[in-house]
Amino acid sequence: MVHHIVMWKFKPEIEKERKADLKKDMEANLSSLIGKVPGLLSVSFVSEPFASSTHDMALVTTFEKAEDIKAYSAHPEHVKVADTYVRPFVTERACLDYQDWKKSIGADSAPILF
Repeated sequence: MVHHIVMWKFKPEIEKERKADLKKDMEANLSSLIGKVPGLLSVSFVSEPFASSTHDMALVTTFEKAEDIKAYSAHPEHVKVADTYVRPFVTERACLDYQDWKKSIGADSAPILF
């Protein structure tokens, strides 16, 4: 199992009054990709991070294998959602992809990699 986490900030010109509705649209449309994009197992959208956070929202997704992340990013349904509901409104994208070793190999601890 692998995870793909993306965080964004709203563009400065986005009015505060629009942000909640934009986040709802992002969450609904990104969540709708389950069942449409092969390998995408789960989607969680963080719409209300703590005030100490550096970004306004985050997407946390789970995939079967690392190759699925690349396929997801190019998938026409994902591109349509991102181009319509996310990219026009955000800036400062940060991304973290990682392997969940414990769930992937059933071990009690992740291997030590140097």
